[in-house]
Amino acid sequence: MDLASQTVRLNAGTTKNKAGRVIFLEGELLETIEAQWEKRKVVTLPGQSPTLLCPYLFHRNGKRISDPRKAWDKACEVIGLGNKLLHDFRRTAVRDMVRANVPEKVAMAISRHKTRSVFDRYDIVDEADLREAALRHAEHVAE
Repeated sequence: MDLASQTVRLNAGTTKNKAGRVIFLEGELLETIEAQWEKRKVVTLPGQSPTLLCPYLFHRNGKRISDPRKAWDKACEVIGLGNKLLHDFRRTAVRDMVRANVPEKVAMAISRHKTRSVFDRYDIVDEADLREAALRHAEHVAE
């Protein structure tokens, strides 16, 4: 974690496919990480050096979260998301990047899709996309 450069570096060998990568933090994600960083930071007691309260960014009462799936399931339950898998949001992220006009090659690098065909399966077209296409077409014809 490097908050000065607003990045998280995942070292090679620590990820599912063993490839390292850098995650750039922006917006709400950066704000969330900064808030968590502050929660674990230091306490200053009179007459003592500042002490790090917890070495872990995400923790439960100062103890490492050993299985993030349990924490994820509990968080989804608390906010009413039901049985969402963390992986479910990969599709959402791909759709959001495509709609934000992130170049697809860059979106594929971020989502770690190695093939175009798998990436395309994640970029789902829904009714809102079809409605937007109809509106754009109507505007074009009217011009």
